[in-house]
Amino acid sequence: MTKIKRHRGWGHLVTVPVAWAIVAANVLMIVWIVLSSLKSTREMALHPWSWPKHFIWSNYRTAWVSAQFGAGVGNSLLLIVGSGLACILLAAPAAYALSRFRVRSSGVHTALFVLGLGIPAQTMFIPLYVAFDRVGLVDSVWGLMLIYTGAGIPYALFLLTAFFRSLPVELEEAAALDGAGPGYTFWRIMLPLARSGLITIFVLQAIGHWGETFFALVMLHTKTTLSLSLYNFTQTMQYTGSRYSVLFAGLVILIAPLLVLYIVLGRRIIEGISAGYSK
Repeated sequence: MTKIKRHRGWGHLVTVPVAWAIVAANVLMIVWIVLSSLKSTREMALHPWSWPKHFIWSNYRTAWVSAQFGAGVGNSLLLIVGSGLACILLAAPAAYALSRFRVRSSGVHTALFVLGLGIPAQTMFIPLYVAFDRVGLVDSVWGLMLIYTGAGIPYALFLLTAFFRSLPVELEEAAALDGAGPGYTFWRIMLPLARSGLITIFVLQAIGHWGETFFALVMLHTKTTLSLSLYNFTQTMQYTGSRYSVLFAGLVILIAPLLVLYIVLGRRIIEGISAGYSK
C-alpha cells in the first residue's frame, strides 16, 4: 500500500505541472491571437510580441465583411443545432435499448457502433460523395448535416449506453407498477436522468463540427460555413494582399463562440465524460 501511494505521489508531481504547462501555453496562444487581431498588419510584422499601440477594432468588421461570415455563421449554427439534436434523438433510444433489453446480440451491436469511432474520415468521403451526388445532396447543408449526425452517433451511443446501465432498474419497475409504458418511461423518466450525458454529447458535437473544414470543403460548392468562409478568405489574400491582422480577427470570430460555450458548460462536460466512462 505504501508503494502504491508513493507511486501515485510521484505521478501526481509529474502530471500536474505538465497539465498546467499545457493550459498556460494554450491560454497564452489565445491571448496572442486576440492581441494580434487588434494590431495593424505592419505592426504585427514588425512587433509580433508587443502590446498593440492602438486597438484597431475595425479589423473585426473588415474580417466579417471580407470573409462573408454572415451566411457562414447561419449555416454553421443550423448544422450544429440540427446535427446535435438529431444525434441525440437517434442515439438515445438505441443506447437505452442496448443497455436494458438483454439479448444475445446487444453486445455485438454495441461493438459494431463503437467501431465507427476508429474509421478515418478520409476513407469515407469518396463513397459518401458518390452516394450523395446521386440523391442530390451535394452542395446541400442538409446533406452535410447527415454526415455530421452519422459521425457523432458512435460516440453518443457509447457514452449514453454507460449512463443508462448505471441507472437503477427499480425506477422502471416502479413506473411499470404505476401503469407507465416503455415509451413513457424512457422519454419522461430515464432520458431526463441522463441529461449530463446529453449536454456533453451536444457540446462535443458543437466543438467538433463548428470549425470542421474537410467534409464542408468536399460537399459544399456554392454554399459556405464559418470555417469555409475563413478558408476562402485566406485564399483570396494572395491576390488582395496579406492582411494578417484581419485574418487573426477572423480566427477570433471562429473560436470565440466555442470558448464561451466551454467556459459556461465546461464543468458539465467534464462531469459528463468522467461519469460516462466511470459507469
